[in-house]
Amino acid sequence: MSARPGSLARREAVAGYLFIAPAVLGFLLWTAGPMLASIWLATTDWDLIRAPRPVGLANVQHLLEDDLFWTALVATAYYTVVHVPLALALAFAIALLLNVHVRAIGFFRTVYYLPSIVPAVANAVLWVWIFNSEFGLLNLGLETLGLPKVAWLQDPSWAMPALILMSLWSLGATMVIYLAGLQGVPQHLYEAAAIDGAGALPRFWHVTVPMLSPIIFFNLVMQIIGSFQVFTAGYIMTRGGPQNATLFYVLYLFQNAFQYFKMGYASAMAWVLFLIVLGFSLLVFRYVGRLVHYEESR
Repeated sequence: MSARPGSLARREAVAGYLFIAPAVLGFLLWTAGPMLASIWLATTDWDLIRAPRPVGLANVQHLLEDDLFWTALVATAYYTVVHVPLALALAFAIALLLNVHVRAIGFFRTVYYLPSIVPAVANAVLWVWIFNSEFGLLNLGLETLGLPKVAWLQDPSWAMPALILMSLWSLGATMVIYLAGLQGVPQHLYEAAAIDGAGALPRFWHVTVPMLSPIIFFNLVMQIIGSFQVFTAGYIMTRGGPQNATLFYVLYLFQNAFQYFKMGYASAMAWVLFLIVLGFSLLVFRYVGRLVHYEESR
């Protein structure tokens, strides 16, 4: 005897809920729950020892009066403004170079992608040696060229450029996304442009860039979000120095939470960062998103 349709539908519904339960519970327990708790903690004074003491918006007021908060915000903005355009352009250029059909191209693609899967801490330790002011690889190269050595991580003027230079080492993920997009551009568009007499540069500007604009836009948003959350390089390599030149926002948040045990203050900083990233993302969607070309669906 076959099962009734209503009974079968109920069993399928129960099975579906059971399958999605781990994901839903994980989101509620490990994402939504901590987010709601951090909103409450942002209105308290809590040092992990005594019970949280409600202080209202005092943490936000303290943020506005905290010189290091503004220092960290400016340092992070500086990193973002310089890093994001360089990262997008360099990853795009590498993807163009790797979008060819030659022997051993798979090897070169792997070589360029490998740095992106190196653990962030190991990457930072490697670059500490490269930037060493006495026997670092970079200064040895400068010395070979007859140029003076640079105190990369000890000079406030050079510390941030050094970290930005290091960040360009791990562009493999962005490069792969560009490469996938390049391989998805219809070849008949290039052929049509060539028939119309378009050279290499016009084909790039009028075919490649418009067709890849959704991917460029995606990488732009992801790079902006990632830049505002940079932490490991500043923590491992400079500890925010010298003279707070590399005191990134998330690093200062970490210091307040786990060195000074100002958990309420750190929670307020986290939500301010969320609002900043959200604001920048909305601006990018509003003013850059309109430039994105989406191929019309047939």
